[in-house]
Amino acid sequence: PEGRARAATRADRALLVAWVEGFADATGQSKSSAEWLVDEGTERGSLTLWESGGTPAALAGRSRMLAGTVRVTSVYTSPEFRGRGFGAAVTAEASRAARAEGAAEVLLFADLANPTSNGVYLRIGYEPVADRVRLRRDT
Repeated sequence: PEGRARAATRADRALLVAWVEGFADATGQSKSSAEWLVDEGTERGSLTLWESGGTPAALAGRSRMLAGTVRVTSVYTSPEFRGRGFGAAVTAEASRAARAEGAAEVLLFADLANPTSNGVYLRIGYEPVADRVRLRRDT
């Protein structure tokens, strides 16, 4: 899509916190660490924004490298930009950045019940390797 990737900065903090909280809501995760994740990610330069016309459209983060592996995290597209390829673009850019930093493996977790995101991840080069289940505390 049109636009460009850039590293998120402290100036983006309010938007990033809202988006990380939106990601947590959508995935059933806790929002309690959103501010820490944003502060740590902007300090490390591991949060990538995709901008369209100078407006942030999508976000993807990268974990710290461990044993040559980086995980792409918190992929989120602002609702008004969904369905136009911005999520795919920012995910591909975060994945490229992980490889450029020396990652031998780049992975992400995807919801098998979401055919949209799964299709995107397949198109940009990811392949399924394992299924996981999570036991929620409320069950």
